Amino acid sequence: MANWKESKFYSILNFKCPRCHDGELFPPNTLYSPKRFSDMYESCPCCGLAYEKEPGFYYGAMYVSFGISTAIFLFIFFVLNFFVKEFTLTMIMTMLLVVVIGLLPITFRLSRAIWINVFEDYEGPCNQIKKREFKPNKPPQY
Repeated sequence: MANWKESKFYSILNFKCPRCHDGELFPPNTLYSPKRFSDMYESCPCCGLAYEKEPGFYYGAMYVSFGISTAIFLFIFFVLNFFVKEFTLTMIMTMLLVVVIGLLPITFRLSRAIWINVFEDYEGPCNQIKKREFKPNKPPQY
């Protein structure tokens, strides 16, 4: 069986680079910063993997985020249905809004981590693989 640190789950749950599992996807201390929770490094600080393959690369992560949010909605509905004898639409909507908005930074980051892991494979620890030269995406000059 593969080492836990070599699995995609490790990379996704720890928000690590999918190629080396050593570099961070997101800067530290920005998770619950309202203006910075969506900040993401352009490339892996360790192995140089470009995190945005092309403009609009993370549009697919919106579908992943939708799936995560739907799972949260269903979980809340079943929990309410199990514990509350009679609940109102207002109760459901309030609970969903509080939970979904509270978890927005986590679902945003989790969906991006899942999305990039679909397209990149683990190659080994950062000190054992060749570092890629990062070339930022620049708009064409006319």
